[in-house]
Amino acid sequence: MVAYLTRRLGFAITLLFMVSMICFVLIHTPQGDYASQAKSVAMSQMGMGEEQAEQYAQRLRARLGLNQTLLMQYTVWVKNMLLHADFGQSFVYNKPVAEVIGQRLPYTLGIAIVCHVLATGIGVGLGIFAAMHQHRIGDTAASVLAFLGMTIPRFLLALVILYWLAFVVGSSSIGSLNAPSYIMQSWSPGKLWDLIRHVWPVILVATFGGLAYNMRIMRSNLLDVMHQPYIEAARAKGLSRTAVVLKHAVPNALHPLIMHQGVIMPYMISGELEVALVLSIPTIGPLMFDSLNQQDVFVTSTILLLLSVILVIGNLLADLALVLLDPRIRVTA
Repeated sequence: MVAYLTRRLGFAITLLFMVSMICFVLIHTPQGDYASQAKSVAMSQMGMGEEQAEQYAQRLRARLGLNQTLLMQYTVWVKNMLLHADFGQSFVYNKPVAEVIGQRLPYTLGIAIVCHVLATGIGVGLGIFAAMHQHRIGDTAASVLAFLGMTIPRFLLALVILYWLAFVVGSSSIGSLNAPSYIMQSWSPGKLWDLIRHVWPVILVATFGGLAYNMRIMRSNLLDVMHQPYIEAARAKGLSRTAVVLKHAVPNALHPLIMHQGVIMPYMISGELEVALVLSIPTIGPLMFDSLNQQDVFVTSTILLLLSVILVIGNLLADLALVLLDPRIRVTA
């Protein structure tokens, strides 16, 4: 087990290093940089001439280190991360990147975890129900639900909910995490309920998509397992169909689902980012979108690296869960 963990951690560190490099290069691919945008703003809003604005942009590049080569910028960024846990300075907010992201990250992870738990629990339950009632109306209804969850774009659902909240209900719980009366208060049951009132559209849309994937995987795996000879042998011993399914079939159908859990957490976060962007909820989603538009390099690179870390950790935990669950995998590990 120790050798297995050491090998996987080595692969994970190498993968994260490569991902950070690729992300950093891709973010610099568009023409121009943050100083170029500052130059345009200076000319259009501050009344500077082109020459004066260019001098301003050059001074800004020198101060922010944007006049260095791409390799040097990446080296300095990685060095500061590893040695000082410094992810750089946000150009737009003029704050450390860790502070800018840290203000929104707890809400993003909290919402994503809630969506993950709901999607897994409901999806697995629906998958078991659909498999036990194959070709009946319950199976058909669950399959249609899964089809809709996998095909309807999340941003479209978010737009429908936004229209309903704004023009039909006339809700004021749009574009924020809490009502103004709760923003400065400490956490309490009332503030938690107010947070749920504001973020339920994000949870609903992200959970709907994840639920569909979990339900589809569980149903197909369980149907395959239920045709195995040992299932027929258990039925022949007189066990009820429900007992056979829950005690023998379901545990053996969980393996692909557990592997799926390793990648579904980033999927939940991306769903939360997409819906939060449409609804203007101040989580990581709008921050990443604005950072990309304004070429706030270190904020965008850190967010992408963070998502990669979550994906790698999720895959590692899924592998460890399989090693502990299946003795055959434990031997080969």
